[in-house]
Amino acid sequence: MALLGRYNSLQIVKHVEFGLYLDGGADGEILLPGRYIPKDAETEVDDWLNVFIYLDSEDQLIATTEKPKVQVGEFASLKVKDINGAGIFLDWGLSKDLLMPYSEESRQLKIGDYCVVHAYLDKRTRRITATSRLDRYLDLSPADYQVGQPVQLLVAGETPMGFKAIINNRHWGLIHKNEVFKFLRSGMHVDGYIKEVRHDGKIALSLQPVGKALADDLQERIMAQVEAQGGVLAVSDKSAPEVISQMFNVSKGNFKKAIGGLFKQGRIVIHDDRIEKA
Repeated sequence: MALLGRYNSLQIVKHVEFGLYLDGGADGEILLPGRYIPKDAETEVDDWLNVFIYLDSEDQLIATTEKPKVQVGEFASLKVKDINGAGIFLDWGLSKDLLMPYSEESRQLKIGDYCVVHAYLDKRTRRITATSRLDRYLDLSPADYQVGQPVQLLVAGETPMGFKAIINNRHWGLIHKNEVFKFLRSGMHVDGYIKEVRHDGKIALSLQPVGKALADDLQERIMAQVEAQGGVLAVSDKSAPEVISQMFNVSKGNFKKAIGGLFKQGRIVIHDDRIEKA
């Protein structure tokens, strides 16, 4: 049985003038229209193709090799392409737009806006549908992360405390303001790290490794830059946070801790405008 709204690896069963038919198991044969047949893959009978399955305008299963920006069960930031009596239509990378009913709108949108949504199968119609009411799809299982664990983040919005982010398509997390050292906006995908999992289930995030792993890595990167610049690097604990972020992709606070550690180890000398190899 083919998974609707997901990628599937399906076997070619026959060629027809208007495309290929693929074996959908219990769903029968599924058409891959000719315009989607890849030119860089084997497409003989019994060959396998990786395709995305969705419903056409007549609610029949159909395959495509176009790449959607979101699959069922995932979250993504999508652009509003059209709004009409049926609802809000989002550009998700396929020729047929993704519908978000008005009942699933969490804030009023206009054409051209971007919105973080979750894709799901409507139980009544079986159609792939979007919602911006995200809470019902997150934090459904206990958080089993370890402090320092690398995670994938989707920034979902700014709050007075920082930026809300979706962790690995599973949980809400927060990047506190003091952890933000580079530009962020809603819809961005960024690498992150688990900083803390609280007893109440709330999760604090970092945009850089935490603890000893960060300190050791950053100190070695700083020393590598000092060596590469002939023993003198034009950055110090007095430098602007933007300069430090651009050079090492870390916050000024973590940079100051790192060079403070290097100074205590006798590896560098710190001046107001530079650091030098000791």
